[in-house]
Amino acid sequence: MLHKSPDIQLVTRTVGKSSKHDSAERHIKGNALYIDDIREPKGTLHLAPGYAQATSGKIKSIDLTAVKSAPGVVAVLTAEDIPGINDCSPAMGDDMILADGYILFHGQVIFAVAAESHLEARKAARLAKIEIEETKPMVTVEDGIEQDASVLPPYEFLRGTPKDTIDKATHSLSDSFRIGGQEHFYLEGQVSMAIPGDEGEMLVHSSTQHPTEIQHTVAKMLGVSDASVVCECRRMGGAFGGKESQAAQWSALAALAAHVTRRPAKMRLDRDDDMIMTGKRHDQRCDWQAGFDDQGKLLAVDVEFQSRCGCSADLSLGVNDRTMFHADNSYFYPEARIFSRRVKTNTVSNTAFRGFGGPQGMVFSERMMDSIAIKLGMDPLDVRKVNFYGEDGRDITPFGMKVEDNILDELVGELEETSDYRKRREALTVFNRTSPFLKKGLALNPIKFGISFTLKHLNQAGALVHVYTDGSVQVNHGGTEMGQGLYTKVAQVVAEEFGIDLDHVKITATKTDKVPNTAPTAASSGSDMNGMAAKYAAGTIKDRLIELAATLYQVDKKAVSFANNKVHIGDQAIPFSELTQQAFLNRVSLSSTGYYATPNITWDRETKDGRPFLYFAYGACCAEVTIDTLTGEMTVDRIDILHDVGKSLNPAIDIGQIEGGFVQGMGWLTTEELVYDDQGRLRTHAPSTYKIPTASDIPEDFRVNLWNSTGNREETIYRSKAVGEPPVMLATAVTSAITNAIASLKPGTMPQIDTPATPENILRSVKQMQAG
Repeated sequence: MLHKSPDIQLVTRTVGKSSKHDSAERHIKGNALYIDDIREPKGTLHLAPGYAQATSGKIKSIDLTAVKSAPGVVAVLTAEDIPGINDCSPAMGDDMILADGYILFHGQVIFAVAAESHLEARKAARLAKIEIEETKPMVTVEDGIEQDASVLPPYEFLRGTPKDTIDKATHSLSDSFRIGGQEHFYLEGQVSMAIPGDEGEMLVHSSTQHPTEIQHTVAKMLGVSDASVVCECRRMGGAFGGKESQAAQWSALAALAAHVTRRPAKMRLDRDDDMIMTGKRHDQRCDWQAGFDDQGKLLAVDVEFQSRCGCSADLSLGVNDRTMFHADNSYFYPEARIFSRRVKTNTVSNTAFRGFGGPQGMVFSERMMDSIAIKLGMDPLDVRKVNFYGEDGRDITPFGMKVEDNILDELVGELEETSDYRKRREALTVFNRTSPFLKKGLALNPIKFGISFTLKHLNQAGALVHVYTDGSVQVNHGGTEMGQGLYTKVAQVVAEEFGIDLDHVKITATKTDKVPNTAPTAASSGSDMNGMAAKYAAGTIKDRLIELAATLYQVDKKAVSFANNKVHIGDQAIPFSELTQQAFLNRVSLSSTGYYATPNITWDRETKDGRPFLYFAYGACCAEVTIDTLTGEMTVDRIDILHDVGKSLNPAIDIGQIEGGFVQGMGWLTTEELVYDDQGRLRTHAPSTYKIPTASDIPEDFRVNLWNSTGNREETIYRSKAVGEPPVMLATAVTSAITNAIASLKPGTMPQIDTPATPENILRSVKQMQAG
């Protein structure tokens, strides 16, 4: 029996409609203001970071004489200039704003130059003479394991005795492969501008997903209260997790320069420095074993993730935990051991990235499904389907949460039909039999992604709504806009609540003095939480207006409703603005806060007990690729996606998120390769050497549809589901299709290929198959 969502009948006028992004026109025209576009106050200084060429070791000496005397230089900042705490970490206290005594990775900032211009600051920074007593760096996961180095203790989920069961299984497999990292490559790099105020106050404009963390970091660095610091963010030019914790250091340096000089200061990283100095998606080595029966149904799974975390903890606890939470993807593991080692290396500290570790876990599960199918000579989709979560005890995850909203069979079944999967599989087999050099591959992969922060206290949001006497509405909330359309969706929610047109609602820049103590905009929870908080705030004002109308017009409160920019009161209707004017004249407050805390989530990390996610988002992707066995080149020929967003708040924006998320995931798994040399120096630190997908990489045949959902079974905002992160994982279908194409060279043999599946890696795998 399928688990169907309740049929929620919601009649809405604004929510659920395809409204354009609030900044779409300004994005196209180029006049949307980002931090580097803000008119600089008179006397603004510009910063540049200074670092050594070494990777790790003790700082023996620093000679900054030439730096200080360089043209335009006003100040040179070192750790000694920090009046408070020299730390920009999100939690563990192990990330220095400015290195003090030693360095842990190549590119770690030792000093910062504040000059009259950006160019003068950059030129001056290169004049430093720094001597490092170098130590041998730990660069690879193996280096860290050899030294027993870790940033956090290992963690494990265990159910049953999987190793014993695997030993006794009819069939078993073991494998080891690499899952590559990923650079965020946001269009707008890390940037912050700080403006000093009275009595130690500081206004910080930061391109950040977490304004409250910027506020806290700057305050503790300066030794002042949080209330003395205000962080503001109107929009970011992309973030993808790279501005959740990573923005703190650059905001802190701008604020430190402003504090020391009493002049406004801006810190804007150039692309090369940005890529060298900021963390990436965690790359991992995955070692696994599995036991299964003749039908490919799993009996037991044993998997270890060796994760390169870099030089500090950063957000590695949550990221690697989520890898474990999603190592099952859509599949039931009767017995399982899922183990994660968080390895320390002398490389930049890896951090949040769209999917927050979940994609790495799913890459493993899909690799395992492909391996089982190849060994048994089965269609990979059939192996996947036989292992789906179901009923009769097959609905409990390895971490003990029951899967109650399962639509896998229904959704995958629909995509199987609409993508014409079976006929294309037959045609592909014929093609590969007759084509000597070009080989095609096909895969249909599902996703099941948990929605909520696994740190319970982050699942909260606030909003502030003002209604003005002319009927216009201003909304502020704790979520940040990075291009994903959050501001537009929240505005739709508020417009719906008041029954007014969307263009009557104005959302202002996220600012810590309007909505305090916010969580980061991450974990795909921006719309879920901030939308609900804004609805509650608007609902409070609406209740006041209803009571006023009922009193003034002598009707029952149930006779008052809002629609089409009017307030319907009994048999008559008045403009919304007329009632707001009457509210002012009758001294009725037209301002309210709203607060939302995600319900029904209880995860105890120590006991590994509870419900870490409010619900799951589902989707599926059918990918067809062609590889050239002579060159390793690959093209994605066609993509069919069916994705579950519940009752969509804005279908156009949701489809855009799905398209963008898929392409970003495809880039991670096929073209984006991070290369470190044996000294731990990043060699792919510019667009010339690091290849994100371009327009020519997008499949010409790209079909994206939203699942016709009856609504989220949980009481989310208008029964919608999150859409930010899950689509990234749809791209596993591309690597599975590549695997399928290579496997056609030697049926029954699993190709050995790591991600990203670059042309070099594909060609290497092809040669191995042909040689074997």
